[in-house]
Amino acid sequence: MHKITLIPGDGIGPEVVKPALDIIKTAGVKIAWDSHLAGTEALKKHGTTIPRALMDSFDKTKVALKGPVTTPVGEGFSSVNVELRQTFTLYANLRPIKNLPGVKARYQNVDLVVVRENTEGLYSGIEHEVVPGVMESLKIITEKASTRIAKFAFEYARKNGRKKVTAVHKANIMKLTDGLFLDCARKMAQKYKRIAFSDIIVDNACMQLVLDPLQFDILLLENLYGDIVSDLAAGLVGGLGLVAGANLGEHHALFEPVHGSAPDIKGKGIANPSAMISAAIMMLHHIGERAAANRIDAALEKVLWRGDCVTRDLGGTATTKRFAEAIIKEIER
Repeated sequence: MHKITLIPGDGIGPEVVKPALDIIKTAGVKIAWDSHLAGTEALKKHGTTIPRALMDSFDKTKVALKGPVTTPVGEGFSSVNVELRQTFTLYANLRPIKNLPGVKARYQNVDLVVVRENTEGLYSGIEHEVVPGVMESLKIITEKASTRIAKFAFEYARKNGRKKVTAVHKANIMKLTDGLFLDCARKMAQKYKRIAFSDIIVDNACMQLVLDPLQFDILLLENLYGDIVSDLAAGLVGGLGLVAGANLGEHHALFEPVHGSAPDIKGKGIANPSAMISAAIMMLHHIGERAAANRIDAALEKVLWRGDCVTRDLGGTATTKRFAEAIIKEIER
């Protein structure tokens, strides 16, 4: 039996986590879940957004499945996501962007992967007030982290039959920070001669993604650019409700949907659990439960393809529960 840390999150988090757990159980995977609060709910109960018990659990299990957690805008506590990534050195954020059958999207046949450096850049969170009315935020780029994420991208390409890695940067303006990131990517490319390499300025990359996303295979980005570009890319295949991500380190792995906690629809039973289910599929592959992962993936695709039992954001009328039940029936066939 697998022991895995569970972080239900807040907002619609628990509403999309439950069906994912039910689906995993139906697929026959035995997991002992160690559940812990984080974010606003943890702050209310424990006085901290990331309780020590959660940290200890994740440190022990090495694997976590996490629902969305609210991050206040412009005030309040720091991002739970950022703190977990930095504390456990979850340096690689992996976000596959791919069309799902039956889902209307601006493009079809999109199949790209966003590889985002997850521990530094402007998300280092080093900010201070210089003088009243003037704030400063430091962008930290190191050779170690840039080399590490570049190697991850090329290794992922090698292991998964990918043909090309494209580094995304703004080295024409930020010649030292982004220049270092790009230089590390170029040096790593020299060690992987069979994988094509190119680089592109981030603003042009956004335009090119909108014009023709099929031209890209793996996008390699520093932290902030990766966050922005991965959301843009999700919009090309139907939206954030369909995309999951993995936060990977040398020893720990955390899987989650990329969408937010959507407090405006909390408790209405209409949230789309597809991204949460996709995160669970990624987690199952990671722990070696590939057969179960493939069964869930096939069932999800069948339900989406039929389109007769999908949530409102996908043009249907199904509740979160009914959508999940349709997937469970497919697994049980």
